[in-house]
Amino acid sequence: MEHLNYQFSRSHEWVKEEDGLTWVGISDFAQNALGDVVFINLPEVGDEVTAGDPFGDVESVKAVSDLVSPVTGTVAEINEELLDSPELLNSAPYETWIIKVENVTDTEELLSAAAYDAFCETEE
Repeated sequence: MEHLNYQFSRSHEWVKEEDGLTWVGISDFAQNALGDVVFINLPEVGDEVTAGDPFGDVESVKAVSDLVSPVTGTVAEINEELLDSPELLNSAPYETWIIKVENVTDTEELLSAAAYDAFCETEE
């Protein structure tokens, strides 16, 4: 399971460190709860994101849900592929990053994969 190396926020975003950047996506639990994702609102490169605050949203057939940043920093890159193919969040949630953040100064309390799985069981 690739996601075992990830950390998770209680708002169902995942975080991994790679190439000096913090990658952020949504968990399988989140995409499952959302249903089919049809649209995504992304921040701009250079925007500041703050741990615990929304940085965009995803629209599914069920609802619009905020994307909550698990870290504080600057958006270094956005996944532009999602603008045309937001359904990638459903088909490959752990392979599909949403934003990459640099100059991270703060993070939410992040959970290991095992702790996150246990947390999700309490949410169902």
